[in-house]
Amino acid sequence: MNASVVPATSPAPLAPASAPVSLTASAEGLLLTADLLLAGDFTGTTAAGRNRGACIALRTALEIGVDQVLDAAVPGLGDATMRAKLLCLHRYSTERTARRTRAVWSHLCLGCHYHQYEIGPAYDQVRVWRVEVGELVRELAR
Repeated sequence: MNASVVPATSPAPLAPASAPVSLTASAEGLLLTADLLLAGDFTGTTAAGRNRGACIALRTALEIGVDQVLDAAVPGLGDATMRAKLLCLHRYSTERTARRTRAVWSHLCLGCHYHQYEIGPAYDQVRVWRVEVGELVRELAR
């Protein structure tokens, strides 16, 4: 009979249970991930794959920033679609920030999706989006 081995103690958690979860830290981590992907230090990956991966990280970071603003203003709005959240954003941030957020989110959505008949996002495009998302995440966190 083959008995499974169970450790006597459970592994220590990565963070103390009382440590608050910071959405900004997650967004910042995703921005760093995008930077690493754009740096191209991964073997066995293509430039198109890294660019698309950076778009996914950037879009997620932006969505976290939007969720952070809206959750503070309207608890329970988390179940809404991102399009609906972006329509609400102008009430809880400046009109300029909301407009920029909608525009870059739309571009990132296009950059995230793969279609055989389309060329993926270019490195320079993704770098511009990275700068824009970094600024928007900071503005939304204020």
